[in-house]
Amino acid sequence: MNYAADSLEAFLEREYKLVVVEIKQTFGSTPREAGAIMLVSPTDTHGTIGGGQMEHLAIDNARALLAGVSDQLEMDIPLGPDIGQCCGGRVILSFRIGDEASRAALDARLKKRLESLPEVWLFGAGHVGRALADALLLLPLKTYAVETRKSELDLMSAGASHRLVAIPEAMVKDIAPGSAVVILTHDHALDFLIAREALARDDLAYVGMIGSKAKRATFASWARKEGLGDDAIGRLVLPIGGKAVSDKRPAVIAAMTSAEILVALERRKRN
Repeated sequence: MNYAADSLEAFLEREYKLVVVEIKQTFGSTPREAGAIMLVSPTDTHGTIGGGQMEHLAIDNARALLAGVSDQLEMDIPLGPDIGQCCGGRVILSFRIGDEASRAALDARLKKRLESLPEVWLFGAGHVGRALADALLLLPLKTYAVETRKSELDLMSAGASHRLVAIPEAMVKDIAPGSAVVILTHDHALDFLIAREALARDDLAYVGMIGSKAKRATFASWARKEGLGDDAIGRLVLPIGGKAVSDKRPAVIAAMTSAEILVALERRKRN
């Protein structure tokens, strides 16, 4: 089941009978980490614990539990040739029937996880901003979209929290440390004002701006006059999306920028 098409809330509302499958422990190389969960109903699933034959075995056992023909609440699965996988590690899975108590616990756990997700702030809801919001929707991130134009913001994915403001650069100071900021407005002057505020901070994981080499040179000259040092200017990713792919379609830029953001957030977490 596609997570973007079927939210957890929709799945829980639709599926009364279900089993919560969780990776309890991992040893060696495994496709997912301890704590990863998957929900299994008699006819559907939500989420993944890593795919492959291991996941099929888990689904079969979960449905056997629901049918009353199994009482196995834990599985110890070596990820080797015996089940047609080559990770080489081992996982211990736990199974819980989705009664009211376990549903409430799952809801509380996921809400807590959501609160701890890194934030990505998109300044601009044009074609690339909307494509980037759509790409980020599939990732473990909280996305905020900031715009001065209601007409453009109304076209933005509902998966992003919308902020309609007159002075977007004033919002930068309130963004949580460790967040990512992506600047893609319709106005170069506004881009520069937002970037100046973002680069004046040294606690953001990523600051990127849509544009070109010429735009970067123009911004650098302007930013120095505004008092920004070369170290701060050097933290700006411009253009976003890198140079590995020359395709400039919004969806392609969004995919490449999403990867940049994930790498920057991971680097920040490790440091």
